[in-house]
Amino acid sequence: MDRPTRFEDHRWVGDKRTQVAHDVDACTDDERIGELMAARTYLCFAPDTLEEARNRGYRRCGLCAGARAAAATEDGGDA
Repeated sequence: MDRPTRFEDHRWVGDKRTQVAHDVDACTDDERIGELMAARTYLCFAPDTLEEARNRGYRRCGLCAGARAAAATEDGGDA
């Protein structure tokens, strides 16, 4: 999916309602991101990393492409 215009320089976008961080570059559900933008319940992270999202209490979206493999890598190999 293309990054939303307002967040063209940000890979990670958080949903304030669910505390889920979406990887816009790997999102498999364009409607989810579109709904998030329409609801205006989003935020970006600085620095633009999953680690920063986690520091703020967000968790990675499990629906983004490669989420399980990425989570295993981030957690040291545990799936």
